[in-house]
Amino acid sequence: MNKPALILCAAIGLFPLSLAAQKPTWQPAPGHITLNLWPSAAPGAPTNLPAEVDTTSATDKLIAGRPLVRLGNVATPTLTVYTPKGKNSGAAVVVFPGGGYQILAIDLEGTEVCDWLNTAGMSCVLVKYRVPNTGPYPKSSAALQDAQRALGLVRQHAAEWHIDSKRVGVLGFSAGAHLSAALSTHFDKRLYDSVDAADQLSCRPDFAVIVYPGYLALEEKNFAANPEIMPTEKTPPTFITQAEDDPVHVENSTVYFLQLKAAKVPAELHLYAEGGHGYGLRRTALPVTTWPQTVETWLHTIKMLPRN
Repeated sequence: MNKPALILCAAIGLFPLSLAAQKPTWQPAPGHITLNLWPSAAPGAPTNLPAEVDTTSATDKLIAGRPLVRLGNVATPTLTVYTPKGKNSGAAVVVFPGGGYQILAIDLEGTEVCDWLNTAGMSCVLVKYRVPNTGPYPKSSAALQDAQRALGLVRQHAAEWHIDSKRVGVLGFSAGAHLSAALSTHFDKRLYDSVDAADQLSCRPDFAVIVYPGYLALEEKNFAANPEIMPTEKTPPTFITQAEDDPVHVENSTVYFLQLKAAKVPAELHLYAEGGHGYGLRRTALPVTTWPQTVETWLHTIKMLPRN
């Protein structure tokens, strides 16, 4: 594993200290639509992967005083649809949890995010993409293949799921934030052979929310922009947030913001003095954890949500 991946994982204590503490695999709560992303095996998937498992141990770091699920060995990627129980704005957000492309923080940066989005009147589509060693692109294209496929499936099922196909955005954390940026800049051509009609639909997000990203600025090259993530005028409007004391380095946000600005992409950047990495949207006394409310305001501003 490369150094950035190690930092991303260590920042939220993603590696278990005891394999004996591993738990059975995570499953979404009953009552939600769940689809396999691929009708058969995912492109290039090996056939001898170990079983999917929650790798969390009793000694792992707590976030806001609570544990989280660290889902590993994901070989069968899925999407799960969370629909608002009250007013539905029609907007939808496809969510990519983080975990250094090694595991998925599936509740902290997944189901808890869907609860918030539903409360705000948005559908949430949680993507359980393949890990480990499935990114960053182009080191591996597996996670980005899953992301492209997920966006196409959401648009294919938009009417059925009460989603406006022209208001489908992405939201990612850490490695998932990189994946959101990669999808925002790699949507013109699928990285796999077409499977069905879903792959004929656009996988360009209509907006992107990037939360404490990694891999967007290269530390080993004095934080130069990642040449594989090159925004153009077609890159969707983007919201970025991070803490200055993030061990994954705030330059990932500032460099990407300047790239968006140069490409004349509407972008909003929010930096905070403290917060570290891997807090999800669990509220603490630190101002950085107010970012979800700021995102809601931004979504009204860019007309993805109706103005109040």
